[in-house]
Formats: sequence, structure tokens, C-alpha cells
Amino acid sequence: MENQNTKVPKRIASALINSLKGGVVPRIGLPYITVGRKNEIAALLRDAEIVEEGGASFRFIVGRYGSGKSFLLQTIRNHMMDRGFVVVDADLSPERRLQGTHGQGLATYRELLRNMSTKTRPEGGALMLILDRWISSVQAQTLQETGLTPDNPAFLPEVESRIMDVARRVNVLVHGFDFARLLSLYYQAYITQNEELKAKVLKWFRGEYTTKKEAKEELGVPIIITDDDWYEYLKIFAWFLKEAGYKGLMIMLDELVNLYKIPNPISRQYNYEKILTMYNDCLQGKAQYIGILMSGTPQCLEDRRRGIYSYEALRSRLAEGHFSKDGAQDLMAPVIRLNPLTPEEMLVLAGRLSDIHSQLYGYESRMCDEDLADFIRIEYGRVGADSHITPREIIRDFIGILDILYQKPELSLQDLLGSEDFHFAGPDAEGSEDGSGDDLSEGGKDFAEFTL
Repeated sequence: MENQNTKVPKRIASALINSLKGGVVPRIGLPYITVGRKNEIAALLRDAEIVEEGGASFRFIVGRYGSGKSFLLQTIRNHMMDRGFVVVDADLSPERRLQGTHGQGLATYRELLRNMSTKTRPEGGALMLILDRWISSVQAQTLQETGLTPDNPAFLPEVESRIMDVARRVNVLVHGFDFARLLSLYYQAYITQNEELKAKVLKWFRGEYTTKKEAKEELGVPIIITDDDWYEYLKIFAWFLKEAGYKGLMIMLDELVNLYKIPNPISRQYNYEKILTMYNDCLQGKAQYIGILMSGTPQCLEDRRRGIYSYEALRSRLAEGHFSKDGAQDLMAPVIRLNPLTPEEMLVLAGRLSDIHSQLYGYESRMCDEDLADFIRIEYGRVGADSHITPREIIRDFIGILDILYQKPELSLQDLLGSEDFHFAGPDAEGSEDGSGDDLSEGGKDFAEFTL
């Protein structure tokens, strides 16, 4: 097995180990632990090229609980930021949907804007940075193209003319007039260094005004972003971001299962109708410079009673063709189904985690290739591994072992694996509740033949 000696900064190593041990996907450091998914990543990055050229894309990522859906989303998120895209992401929940009678759609929009990220601001909250960078770039372009210096009386009018030109082009989009007015207000606040006005404009862009009266009193704009039209504003943002020098906007929505769990069938259908609108916009050319990724379990997609396929207009668009099957998946289709990671891929991942753990805590790893192989063999040899074992479980088990061996150096891996007191992490409660189990479902049956 390839030895991974890459030096990982302690801050990133700590985030990786602690996140994975807690069963959540790290926001940073993913390239250090990414294995497999090469074909899926390549397919999604091809979508990025379409978006960059003024098109749009829409994909579903489908896999069982713990199979790596969120990991793939975060990996693509990092790739997109590196390529110059702005990324917004959110997990759906009972309080955050696509549509709702109590502002659940607007809550999703607010979460997306809160998590707006760029390469230089990957942790989120990048909206003000983006707007300031746009104005600065217009100023620099004006200086370069006209030769006017900032102390020249003609400089500011020329910059303002260019800013207004962008605002005028935004006008042609639905709700573009109001968006353009807010851009103009932000520019005025930027030039006059009016931090209070800047904060109010940012508050409007983030959808935090609750009444039109409040927005009119503070900004003179008699309109606010609502539960019904928040998606239209994301389309405007995508167009504006391209004007501001970015490649486009990538929207990522995880935990689609929370739409599947909506008890009221009419509310569920409204949410599926919103998905249909977004899907049609992307495929019919009604949206530009925008990509949308949604992820969920097979059940929340395929269940004909409550899932997305219960909405016939979506089922007919998303159902797989007759020739798609395991080993011959169409990665250009709207739905990407995550295949199980192989035991060999999990072996590579275990090796990387062992190296990162030893770097983080400053000890010499005693874990050899044969130890790693023994651990993987035992994991895949568990009862039910052929249908329920997941990367999340294996990773948690392995980090737990690394923690114990670090704290008890007198023990060996064989001591732990052979102990009657050692218990593997159980299946995710959420996954077992609906019987969806998790990924790696095909690994167990070929396990007896697995060797280094």
C-alpha cells in the first residue's frame, strides 16, 4: 500500500479527526482523505464547465445513510471554490424547506446566504467581501482603461456609470429592478463609508427584513425577499456573480429526506413542485451561471407514496433508463447513485487516517499494512456487512481504535480486535430506522477473497 507521508497542518488534522469521529463531514482538509468517487467527481466538474459558459446544471446525489453523500458534496464544494465559483450550501430540516406556510423556504435562503463561500472566504459569510471586491475591481478597471486617477474629479462619476451599467443589465431579470436598486445603495454606502447603510443593504440581500414597511423605512425599497420568490433572487445572484468576476454560483442542498418526512401531503407536493421549477429552469435555459446539487437517500427519491417520485412530473424526468444498471451507470443522467466504496479504497483511507492521527498527536505510528488489512477484513466480515456496513461506521471504529492505542501504548491492534469486550460502532440510528442501511453494501460478499 502507498505510504502517505504528506504533512497535514495540525489545525486541519484536528478538524478532520474530530469531525469524522463525531460522524460529520469536515469542511476543510478533504483532499487529504478523499478516496474513490473519481468518476462521480469528474462528472460533476464537467457540469461546472457548462455553468461557467453561461449554462446551468441540476443533479441529485443519491445514497444510503453514511454512504458518503455529504462527503461528496463537500469535496465538490472545495473543487468549485478553487475554480472561482461562489458556493452556497444548506441542510434541509423541519424548519428549512423549499416551500412552507411558516417561512421555511425563506429560512433555507437565509442559511444559503449565511454559508456563501469563496476560495478566500471558505468558512462562509462572504457576501460583503464579494460586493466590496466587485466595487474595487470596477475602480481598478476604470483606472486601467481610462487612465483617470482616484483624485481626478471625473473618476467617481466614471466608476458610478460602470456600476449603474451593471445594475441596468440586472433590470431585465425577474425582480432585477429591486436588486439593482440595492446594488446602487450599496455602492453609495461603500463610497461614503456609511457602514450603517451597508449593514442594512446586506440585511436585505440576506432576506432578513420581515415586513415591506420596515424595508421601505430603512432603505426606501418597498419590497422584500419572501418565501415565494427567494429562488428567483438566487438566479439574479448567479448572474451578478458572473459580472463580478466569479465563474458562477453553485447551490448545494443536503438532507432531502426532510422533505420526504413532511407529514402533510399537500405541503410535500408544494416542495416537490419547487424542485420541478428549479429543474426545468436549469434544463430549459431559464437560469444562467448556476448549478444545483441536491442529495438524499434512495427512499426519499423513489418512494411512490411520499418520495420525489410520487410527483409524476419529476418521476418521468428522473427515472433511470432501461439500460442503466450496476457497473454501467449513466453519470450524465440527472441522478447520480453512489456505488459502495471497495475494501481496497477503505484500506487506503484507513492508512491516511492513521498517518493524520499520528501527526496530530505527535507519536510514531505502529500500524503496519498488515494491521490495516486485518482491521478491514474484520469489519467486512461482520454479520450483516453485506447490506449494512457504511464508510461512516468503519471510520468511527478505526479512529476509536487509534485513540485507544495512543492512550494505551502497551496494547496492540490484535489485542483490541481479539478482545471480547471490543464492540464495533452500530449502524446509524437514522439509517436503520427506515431500513435504508448504508453504502458498501456489496463489499461483504467478496470479502473472503480480499487481500493486500
